[in-house]
Amino acid sequence: MEEMIEFTGEELRPTADTVLAMMEQKQFAALRDWLCEFPAADIAELFLDVPEEKEPLLFRILPKEFAAEVFVDMDTDAQERLLFAFSDRELGEVLSELYLDDTVDIIEEMPANVVARILKNSSPENRRQINELLKYPSDSAGSVMTTEFVALKKTMTVEEAFVAIRRGAIDKETVYTCYVTDAGRHLEGVVTVKTLLLADPEALLSEVMEDNVVSVDTLADKEAVALCFNKYGFLALPVTDAESRLVGIITVDDAIEVLQEEAEEDFAVMAAVTPSEDPYLRTGVFSVFLSRVPWLIILMLSATFTSIIISGFESALAACMALTAFIPMLMGTGGNSGSQASATIIRGLSLGEIGFRDTLRVLFKELRVSVLCGVCLAVATFLKVILVDRMLMGNPEVTVTVALVVALTLLVTVICAKLIGAALPILADRIGLDPAVMASPFITTIVDVVSLLVYFGVASAFLGI
Repeated sequence: MEEMIEFTGEELRPTADTVLAMMEQKQFAALRDWLCEFPAADIAELFLDVPEEKEPLLFRILPKEFAAEVFVDMDTDAQERLLFAFSDRELGEVLSELYLDDTVDIIEEMPANVVARILKNSSPENRRQINELLKYPSDSAGSVMTTEFVALKKTMTVEEAFVAIRRGAIDKETVYTCYVTDAGRHLEGVVTVKTLLLADPEALLSEVMEDNVVSVDTLADKEAVALCFNKYGFLALPVTDAESRLVGIITVDDAIEVLQEEAEEDFAVMAAVTPSEDPYLRTGVFSVFLSRVPWLIILMLSATFTSIIISGFESALAACMALTAFIPMLMGTGGNSGSQASATIIRGLSLGEIGFRDTLRVLFKELRVSVLCGVCLAVATFLKVILVDRMLMGNPEVTVTVALVVALTLLVTVICAKLIGAALPILADRIGLDPAVMASPFITTIVDVVSLLVYFGVASAFLGI
């Protein structure tokens, strides 16, 4: 056992080899005590490394309450395997230790036959509340709230409030923030345990509670609700129905999970990949293929516009072959400029810093930025074309006029690209689309078309082709 306790140094969590060795030696009591020294999230990761046939035994070794915490943090596939391995009694014991919002999250990931077993082995009251939570839209505050909170009455004294908290706190997700409601469950105020501890035991809650309560509706967008935690610094946020009755709360850990899911989804969309909830190494090759190929086909077909434009100016390119060499640079720079602007605006939209009302301000700012960037890049490009392409590489077709055409095209392209990259995410958000869709691949395709049109337009004007 001494060898195993030496995990306080470089190894901060137990390894599968050590756990399997102790299970092989049937040191179950020692293993149970040792595993309980680590956070539940670390033990959940352990289930990714042990053989599947050992998972039920390892889970049964853990104490009941701790096992429930581990189960919540486990990978969905591991949860499903354990649910199939559980007897009805074991399943009922695990469910009795889970908070309702965690149970709902698990149900949403499981196949129908597993969901049926979960509901069958839940208490009638829990089953009713689970079914109620499942009715809310997946992107709403109601879908991520928990109905397990501490509710007090404003006629209570501080001492009576503590009695009520001690009596009901054992099955509540948080007790630090308590909510004051009337007989009809209408939200009247909020009070923290810190406030109660510092107040006179004989004081009424109506005297110490905060009655200016920030709450959200059950149908409010869950991402917007999650951002409220950063804005107000809350640990929990009350959720009310259309009649201002308190029906649940959202805790900060749920808000963090929502923001993480939204960030992962935006990242996938911005990279032109269909979002997936499964880890990369646990996602099948065919699933990865299906998440990527539709976008690749769409972008490939959209690139047809650039080939049509180039074909239309084929005679112009034949008259001045030097123009062809600069097309990749112009298209690449335009795409990069548009991506910079779109990434900045998408971030601002996701954080609530920018709205549709700010469109003109955003475009005016991006116009000024694009002019500065465009002038700088145009001057650098002009010098590069003259010094490198004409003088160093000795290409006689690269004249001063050609260098001027390329530089002016780059200036106009950068300006157009940044305005397009700023405007499209705002417009997408306005019409209810995910702004992340208007990210790098989509912006690049549009800017490629614009840069070619500008390029050949300027070349026609200056070179007469």
